[in-house]
Amino acid sequence: MAKQSPSMDQWLAEAKADESAPRCGMYLAHNGVVRELPKKLVRQGVDDGTKVTGMNFSYDHEAVAAAVEEAKTWEGIEYVRAWLNEGTLQVGDDIMYVFIGGDIRPHVIDALQKLVGKIKNEFVQEIEISD
Repeated sequence: MAKQSPSMDQWLAEAKADESAPRCGMYLAHNGVVRELPKKLVRQGVDDGTKVTGMNFSYDHEAVAAAVEEAKTWEGIEYVRAWLNEGTLQVGDDIMYVFIGGDIRPHVIDALQKLVGKIKNEFVQEIEISD
């Protein structure tokens, strides 16, 4: 069963109240969502008419926590937070939120892309369910 998604308004308020806030000039959030288009269509252009109806999703909790801590050491990055769902998810359900604050736009954008890529490529298992 899917977990309750966090509030981005609450996360932003907490980040702005954190001791790192005076050093942050930008916050970015990533929200991954289960879509009905299969990976083989959006990534490889293979359209066999299949529609995704859900996803079985799991991840390595310790590895994600370590990756979040590592991201806090990257140049210009002051604040990092991640939440990942798990279980059987439906189309439209949140898969993950990754939230990063830092000094300047290039550092924050690069860090968000790097951390989301690391999590997706190394620490999660996504199995699409189709009709």
